Amino acid sequence: MAVKRAASAPKPRLQDIAEFAQVSTATVSRVLNGKPGASEDVRRSVLAALDMLGYERPAILKTRAQGLVGVVVPELDNPVFPAFAQNIEARLSQQGYTALLCTQSPGGTTEEQIIELLVSQGASGVIFVSGLHADAHASHDQYRELAARGIPQAFVNGFAEDVEGIFVATDDMAAIEASVRHLVSLGHERIGLTIGPDRFVPSQRKIAGFRAALHQQLGITDADPHIASSLYTMEGGHAAAAGLIATGHTGLVCGSDLMALGAIRAARSVGLSVPDDISVVGYDDSLMVAFIDPPLTTIRQPVSELSAAVVATLINEIGGSPGPRSELIFRPELVVRNSTHAAPHQVGARSS
Repeated sequence: MAVKRAASAPKPRLQDIAEFAQVSTATVSRVLNGKPGASEDVRRSVLAALDMLGYERPAILKTRAQGLVGVVVPELDNPVFPAFAQNIEARLSQQGYTALLCTQSPGGTTEEQIIELLVSQGASGVIFVSGLHADAHASHDQYRELAARGIPQAFVNGFAEDVEGIFVATDDMAAIEASVRHLVSLGHERIGLTIGPDRFVPSQRKIAGFRAALHQQLGITDADPHIASSLYTMEGGHAAAAGLIATGHTGLVCGSDLMALGAIRAARSVGLSVPDDISVVGYDDSLMVAFIDPPLTTIRQPVSELSAAVVATLINEIGGSPGPRSELIFRPELVVRNSTHAAPHQVGARSS
């Protein structure tokens, strides 16, 4: 009687892995057979391709999976997330770890599925950038389960008291307060905030900073008419800014650079000039915003410092030294460029 064999994992196709890792099939073969002739960076690229394509690592390489760290970002359309991914990957690589980049987009792979993938691949730790830990309405069960499995986890931008892990974040309140002070110094008295959904912790902190700054700088106690919530996208920024511009706001503080680009487009769509009629401040200092027309005044997130801190503390935890359970807050920087100018009625105002 014939014996039916259990299905085994598919054998890796060298061409698929080579194309994914952007190397030759000969290089893939050397890596998979544990032979010399491939640099450490190339070896890590091939192993990451193997993992991403769903192939089982050859037995000779399985012990090396201990150096795998998952890096989970919400999406790659917003330039700040690739910046975080690149900085984190570089620092992990310097410490001998392989970063496996995973993106969580609406309708795509869920955070829970990503975690299961990383666990199945023997990840030593996971870094989440602006994940569901930043959503005050989301379940955090997946993080508790990860902690129960003994896998260290670290989080960038967002805080959840019920989650055990390492947290680092930009000081969102201080960032927005600095933006408002800058606009007030230019003579703006009608200042609005375009912001993403308020269920996110960074949004909540930015709104709190805006309320505090309006009260301190302009004596405004009811900030609600000056806040427009939408999505952290260019389209969301356009929609939010359009309403604030229609109600006479001459200075706009935006929750992201993408929202700021949308705000500039909204101003121009009604025949207004940036910065002569409307001043706009972004948030992130994303790649290329210094080269748009006009160059964007924005808040620079300390991406490099945040990445260095989250990698260092996670690696220490992987090594058996528990990291801090309090949140590490990093100070941002206001970068003044040409998208802000004296308020229309204060042409001679001095920039801060």
